Amino acid sequence: MASIEYREIEGRSAGFYGLLGVLALVIAAGLAAAWAMEHQGHVITGMTNRIVWGTPHVFAVFLIVAASGALNVASVASVFGRERYQPLARLSGLLAVALLAGGLAVLVLDLGRPERLVVAMTHYNFKSIFAWNIFLYTGFFAVVALYLWTMFERRMNGYSGRAGMLAFLWRLVLTTGTGSIFGFLVAREPYDSALLAPLFIVMSFSLGTAAFVLVLMAACRWSGRPLGDALLARLGSLLGIFVAAVLYFVAVHHLTNLYIARRLDLERFLLWDGGVHTALFWIGQVLAGSVVPLALIFAVRTRAALAAAAACVIAGGLAQLYVLIIGGQAYPQQIFPGKDVSSSFFDGVVASYAPSLPEAALGAGGVALALALTVVGLKLLPFLPRSLADGEPAEA
Repeated sequence: MASIEYREIEGRSAGFYGLLGVLALVIAAGLAAAWAMEHQGHVITGMTNRIVWGTPHVFAVFLIVAASGALNVASVASVFGRERYQPLARLSGLLAVALLAGGLAVLVLDLGRPERLVVAMTHYNFKSIFAWNIFLYTGFFAVVALYLWTMFERRMNGYSGRAGMLAFLWRLVLTTGTGSIFGFLVAREPYDSALLAPLFIVMSFSLGTAAFVLVLMAACRWSGRPLGDALLARLGSLLGIFVAAVLYFVAVHHLTNLYIARRLDLERFLLWDGGVHTALFWIGQVLAGSVVPLALIFAVRTRAALAAAAACVIAGGLAQLYVLIIGGQAYPQQIFPGKDVSSSFFDGVVASYAPSLPEAALGAGGVALALALTVVGLKLLPFLPRSLADGEPAEA
C-alpha cells in the first residue's frame, strides 16, 4: 500500500470550540450529578435496595462494550490483513481508549463511595469477576497504547501485526469478562446464562462499529476531508453482519430460556407482560436496533441511511442493556424455586424503577467525556488520514 499521510485537524474554527464547549457543559453536568448523589445519597435517584444498578450502569456498560468493538477496524487491518482498512486503524485505537475512559468514569462516579476504589485496586478477591475486570480494563489501556505506538513510530511498524493480535485477543477477553459479570450471577435468573459472554462479544462488534462509523463521518465532514462511498459501503456491510449476529444470539438466548420449563415465567415477563421492559425489547432493541438498521444498510444503501442505521444501532444497544440490567433486577428473585412466597419485603413482586435526572446526566457526561477525548486527540496527534477518497488511499 502507498504511504499514508496523516494530519491533525486544525481545530481553530468557532464550530470546533463550540463543540468542545457543549461537551464540557455536559461533562460538568455529569460531575454535578455525581456530586449531588455523593452528598445527598442515592435517594435522589430512582435506584433502591432492589434496583442497585441504574441508568448510569447502562451507559457505563454500553461505553465499555463499545470501546472493545471500536477496535474492530484496526483488528480487521492488522490481524486479518485487510490493508484497505489500515488508514482507519489509528482512529479506531483512539476511539477505543476514549470510550473506555468515559465508561469507567461513569462506573467509578456511580459507586457511591468512589474514593474506595483504592481498596478494590489494592485488595483482590480473585473469586470475584469484578476483581478480574480491574486488570482487564487497565490492561486494555496499556495494550491499545502499545498498539498505537507501533503505528505511530515508523521504526516499530513491523511489530504492528503482533501488537494488533494482542489487542484483538485482549479485547475478546475483556468483553467476555464484562458479560460474565452478569452471567456469573446465578442468584439472578435473568442473568444466569453462559450465552451472555458471547452475546456481549457480538454486541461489542455491533456497537463499536456503529460508534466508529458516526465518529468517522463526523470527523471527515467537519474537517473537510474526503471520505469515499466505497469505504463507507464496506463499513456498512460489516455493521450489518454484526447487527444480524446480535439478533441471532438474542434469539438463541430467549429460545433456550423458553425451552427450560422453570424459566417460562421469566420469558413471559421479558417478552409479553413486562411493561416498559417488554416495550423496550420489541420496539427499542428488535425493531429500532436491528430490523430498521438492517433495512437501511442493505436496502437503502446511501450515506445518510448508514448514519441513521448506526444511530439506530446505538439506540437499540442502550435499550438492550436497559432491559438486561434494569429488567434483570426488576424481575423477582427466586429465593425458594417452585414455591409461592410473599412478605412485607415485596418477595415475588416486580420492582419498580424510574430513571432520575442525575442518573441521566451522569451517563450523558460519560458519553461527552469520550467524545471530548476523541476530539482533543484528533487535534493533538495525526490520527486521521488527509484523504479517504475512493481510489486515493490517502497517499502522501
